[in-house]
Amino acid sequence: MDSIDLEVLKTSAAWIAAGHRCELVTVIKTWGSSPRPIGATLAICDDGRVVGSVSGGCIEDDLIARVRRDGIRRGAPELVSYGITADEAHRFGLPCGGTIELAIEPLNAASGIAELLLRLERHELLARRLDLASGAVSLGPAAAGATLDISGNVLTTLHGPRWRLLIIGAGQLSRFVAQIAMAMDYHVIVCDPREEYRGGWQLPGVELVHAMPDDLVLELRLDQRSAVLALTHDPKLDDLALMEALKSDAFYVGAIGSRLNNAKRRERLLQFDLGEEQLARLHGPVGLYIGSKTPAEIAISILAQMTAVKNGVAAAPRMVDADLAPDATPCALVWTGPEAPPE
Repeated sequence: MDSIDLEVLKTSAAWIAAGHRCELVTVIKTWGSSPRPIGATLAICDDGRVVGSVSGGCIEDDLIARVRRDGIRRGAPELVSYGITADEAHRFGLPCGGTIELAIEPLNAASGIAELLLRLERHELLARRLDLASGAVSLGPAAAGATLDISGNVLTTLHGPRWRLLIIGAGQLSRFVAQIAMAMDYHVIVCDPREEYRGGWQLPGVELVHAMPDDLVLELRLDQRSAVLALTHDPKLDDLALMEALKSDAFYVGAIGSRLNNAKRRERLLQFDLGEEQLARLHGPVGLYIGSKTPAEIAISILAQMTAVKNGVAAAPRMVDADLAPDATPCALVWTGPEAPPE
């Protein structure tokens, strides 16, 4: 499962290879409320097909209508604004009179999309610089934390995994977590020294590592754009990795398990070289309460909590899985809050 931005790039490359003319549309500025964030992309083909999104749909409809009426004729990039007037805001479905500015770039073999995709397969974080006057493109490494920028006639966009997620354990739940995380623009690494789990792992785009998890945590040098999830239920694999992760700058560290098992885990971690403040960063039991029953639903609850932490949003009460043996597979979740959840 690809992120939306990656899907846009792959589709654009396929259109170019098939001899179609197409354009890449990027949100570069917004004022007031807007349905899509800065950096959101859309590609439109000369036959009216689109992939991606820059609005709730009305702007896409207008772009498609223009292509079907006039074809794709731009020879150089162009900046276009929607929603400047109240009438336009109403027409294009922009809430509260919002305004959105787009960069529309005609694509061809010289646009560097194929090279960009090759480098993204190597998990590089790249800055793509577009000369808005000539259409010339260059690619280079991007600094961590860089954002979309317009300086003079140069538009710089960021491509590649902005976030890293290390999953300890290659079990069934890890597959669902990894799939969702990749769609959310994470570079996903799954670590499991157990051959019986690694042998059945087949998920393109995920880096599978045979190593002891605590060694890998140290090797990765986790930063503020990194997250760690321990999903094995095996203290021999989880505990030392969690200890090192809680000492790092990772924005999120979580571990699956019941309240009882997590209480025991916290007692064990305090016996290591770990302080109360560091231990307080551990999200365990992991995930938000959404009535999860299946591994897919549990994965959604975990990624929801990770997203809330990443965005600085207060999270709802957590949910946990039923007490399980260390080698068991999670199969059900039960509410353990102070009172019953709302119906």
